[in-house]
Amino acid sequence: MSHKLKIAGWISVGALAGALTTVSLQTVARGSLAPLPLEELQQMAAVFGMIKTDYVEPVDEHKLIQDAIAGMVSSLDPHSQYFDKKSFKEFKEGTSGRFVGVGIEISQEDGLVKVVSPIEGSPAYRAGLKPNDLITKIDDTAVRGMSLSEAVKKMRGEPNTKVMLTIFRKDENRTFPVTITREEIKTQSVKAKVIEPGYGWIRVSQFQDRTVDDFVKKIDDMYRQEPNMKGIVLDLRNDPGGLLDAAVAISSAFLPENVTVVSTKGQLAESNFVYKAAPEYYQRRAGADPLRKLPAALKTVPLIVLVNEGSASASEIVAGALQDQHRGTVMGSQTFGKGSVQTVRPLGPDTGLKITTARYYTPAGRSIQAKGIVPDVMVDETADGNVFSMLRVREADLEKHISNPQMTQAQDTALEKAREDARKKAEEEAKKAPSDRRLPEYGSDKDFQLLQAINQLKGRPVLISKTQVVESKLEKKDN
Repeated sequence: MSHKLKIAGWISVGALAGALTTVSLQTVARGSLAPLPLEELQQMAAVFGMIKTDYVEPVDEHKLIQDAIAGMVSSLDPHSQYFDKKSFKEFKEGTSGRFVGVGIEISQEDGLVKVVSPIEGSPAYRAGLKPNDLITKIDDTAVRGMSLSEAVKKMRGEPNTKVMLTIFRKDENRTFPVTITREEIKTQSVKAKVIEPGYGWIRVSQFQDRTVDDFVKKIDDMYRQEPNMKGIVLDLRNDPGGLLDAAVAISSAFLPENVTVVSTKGQLAESNFVYKAAPEYYQRRAGADPLRKLPAALKTVPLIVLVNEGSASASEIVAGALQDQHRGTVMGSQTFGKGSVQTVRPLGPDTGLKITTARYYTPAGRSIQAKGIVPDVMVDETADGNVFSMLRVREADLEKHISNPQMTQAQDTALEKAREDARKKAEEEAKKAPSDRRLPEYGSDKDFQLLQAINQLKGRPVLISKTQVVESKLEKKDN
């Protein structure tokens, strides 16, 4: 069977890193079905009939069936999902780096929708939305208790249509409405520059259709500007993932040919596969290898990989591959821990099912599901510490997340103490003026983690973390 790699997840308004993003591979359905539980199906049909005849008002039977399917799928894990016509279209748009919306990355906080970051140049950016703003209403609908996917749907729409967001800005203790006109958003998933003579920085913020081509162009531009590169920082911080073939390609750009990048294991035979650093594992179209134009020096140049709690899925594949193959030093914070593979299967011309079919494993055979990649060198976000790291949601915090077969039952006492300490520090931090506590822009001369990465490349002392706790080390062995 051909393992042609396909569709990624919600990249559009950038829901919680990893929670709504997907590494997926296209597979075929099983040739046979298991025996159906007839008694339970008869009960379902009976309930359907009672609702149709007895409910207080008429119910759309098509919506009723779709809701039943959606409920069945959502009970599995946080990443399996039924797509109706609208959401399937939006899902597929997410991989292109283009979508129609307001242009914000979001997460959840206290049942509300939180702005992680407005996309530069987007309608939300021009309207003045800021990181940490809380969205309390979308038009006239309160968002408390609303899922991220529902919030995404409501903020999406047709070009030149308007949506009103009610914003609570904690810094200023005020609530205000903002009316935003939707437009097509074009995201740039790769940025790069020469930080100083001999040292380059390349950031991959998402793994999209265009990521590999953009990556090759940016690397080529960097080497033209600085032919004698002494070290490169690959920045995967807050990269929620995306396309598996793009992750395999970016890994292959730095790795020797034919070494293992990642493997997948699942119940289906075709879910058990090893992806290697070779064109046939990442090449989408017939023709030349998209990495052929890269300078040969990229295979050997000293490399630092920056990650944090927002690095998920495909970005964890890259970090894990480069770490296990001893190709680079991973620095930053423990990653999100989304080590599962989703398969997207069409159910008709315009509906589909995204279902978790496998776990993925690093070249050394490590499952990072609900654990993440632990950096070789733990480095805080700022010189004053990693204040918010313990408060950020990871895969292990998501309800119904699938387990990691390599991990024992976690004991949460030490973890909860670390989180309580982090909460107190966050409260103290919130009392400061916004200008004093805002994290610097990635790639700037005030980017503390990037500066430490450059120090590592130069062999200079690195300021290691003052606050971080490796969650896997908090487990007590029961055997």
